[in-house]
Amino acid sequence: MGRSVAVPRIVGLALFLRPSIAFAIHRPFIGKSGLCQAMTTSATAIDPYIWLEDVESEDSLNFARQSNEACLAKLGDPEKSETGTYERVLKVLESDDRIPSASCYGHDDDGEPILFNFWKDSKNPKGILRKTSMKAYQTDNPEWTTILNVDELAEKDGISWVYKGNSPLPRSKDPTDGKKVTRTLFNLSRGGSDAVHVKEFDLIKGDFVGPEEDGFVLPEAKSRVSYRSRDVLMVGTDFGPDSLTDSGYPRTVREWVRGTPLEDAPVVFEGEKKDVSVSAYVSDERTWNGGIYETRERALTFYTSKRWMRVIQPEHLLALNDPLRAGVPDPPQFVAVDVQDDAEVSTHAGLLIISLRSDWEPVPGEKKYKQGSVLYTPVEPFLTGGAAKAEYKVLFEPTDRTSYSYFTATKNYLMVFSMDNVKEKIDFYKMGHDGLTMTPVGPPPTPQIKSASARPFDAYSGSDLFWYSSSDYLTPSTLSLADASKVEGETENPEAFLLKELKSLPPQYDASGLITEQRTAISKDGTEVPYFIVMKKDLELNGKNPTLLYGYGGFEISLGPHYIATSGLAWLGACLSDPLVTL
Repeated sequence: MGRSVAVPRIVGLALFLRPSIAFAIHRPFIGKSGLCQAMTTSATAIDPYIWLEDVESEDSLNFARQSNEACLAKLGDPEKSETGTYERVLKVLESDDRIPSASCYGHDDDGEPILFNFWKDSKNPKGILRKTSMKAYQTDNPEWTTILNVDELAEKDGISWVYKGNSPLPRSKDPTDGKKVTRTLFNLSRGGSDAVHVKEFDLIKGDFVGPEEDGFVLPEAKSRVSYRSRDVLMVGTDFGPDSLTDSGYPRTVREWVRGTPLEDAPVVFEGEKKDVSVSAYVSDERTWNGGIYETRERALTFYTSKRWMRVIQPEHLLALNDPLRAGVPDPPQFVAVDVQDDAEVSTHAGLLIISLRSDWEPVPGEKKYKQGSVLYTPVEPFLTGGAAKAEYKVLFEPTDRTSYSYFTATKNYLMVFSMDNVKEKIDFYKMGHDGLTMTPVGPPPTPQIKSASARPFDAYSGSDLFWYSSSDYLTPSTLSLADASKVEGETENPEAFLLKELKSLPPQYDASGLITEQRTAISKDGTEVPYFIVMKKDLELNGKNPTLLYGYGGFEISLGPHYIATSGLAWLGACLSDPLVTL
């Protein structure tokens, strides 16, 4: 399910002024990334630093020590500074004043939502996976139950494990329960390397699934793995010669049935050695009155892919010898997804959503859709008739001042996040019961100077609730519970969806004497570059104020106006108390 498909067109630049702070962001990103092209074309070149791949070797550790010493000798040791800035910043970074991000893994026997969170602190530097109820989560000090302690596991195994996330078994694929997530695949890395060990974990028992239950275990590799069904995995990993691409990622996909040897798992899809990676996944859109869509993908470069898709039945997710597949017709053949290689493709309900990185004419010589647009069309007619015969509707069309970020969905609503002149904007759409149509609802969105994000609370249970997080340059992060249905019939309040503030972080510095304004700079070529400036209310803009700059423009990542505690504490806060302080 592609809930978060982003094609931002922005590079970032930040200006830090003393006694003011300014952020200049947003200039359209045109063309493919030369860096990413270089990454894919030089994969076979000899790397003189390949020895650094062994992150725990004495040579690598010495390299890090010597590099640190050279940096400190050149720039000075912040720990020895008399200003106390280092200690203040370190205190913020090590503070437990963080919002525990939670994900709903279903409901208990009483119907209470079960929330999971992965948490790190000074007592648990490697982290713990823990759970609580929604009722407890809303209190100031929730009572958590630890499911897995990575620090204890590392000590037990004698391996410096680093938690790299988990892939839960979808409830729709779990015949043993269906109300809550019961199994997940943990990714554990030795010392933080890209390669991971995959181990299946029972969330009900709170322990790894042992060999007596034929638990899934994958050795260390840059694996890509997900549940096809409870007893079948789609696996891309290192199977020996010719199983990896030149970039070191899986070149083949196999279907591994529980209780059978991994090496006997049949290959169901393969790419070419020159590809970046190969993958396969299933998007189950039945909750949104869509179908079950199986996709196979060859990543040709960092930003280009070829895809094949088909519509399958629930029984096709099971092992071939599963009794439930008896008498069920074979699934249809895969069909090439007829879009440009640089387009992003995802599904929602019964729709194919296409995000364009370049102009596209589905029928040459006819209507052209511009770069940065987001289109949607019903999946099945598209696969049957191809791009030329499909009917498209525009979900988002960019201007010189707007860009698409991503979409997310509750049971009945789809939310489109975009940037309008560097400001956050959210559009709401109500999905039709057929899963093929959507209608704009709610008041006209008002662009705001803030960073905001949303994700469904538990769309699989038929809920329109969602988590809503926001912050700005002067306001710490806040997490709220929201309801997409509240925008229906609303004409004025752009945040009518908010229900309840759940968590908020305390301010890390005094921002009462600061303001934020948006302005525009003109570059030498005449391009207008919007930016924000955070400064003292009475600051005289005479060109003499010391300035900090920060810029970033890689990997299509945008810089949003979010709360930066360290810059505020070390720069803005210090300037307010003493404009002549040396940092």
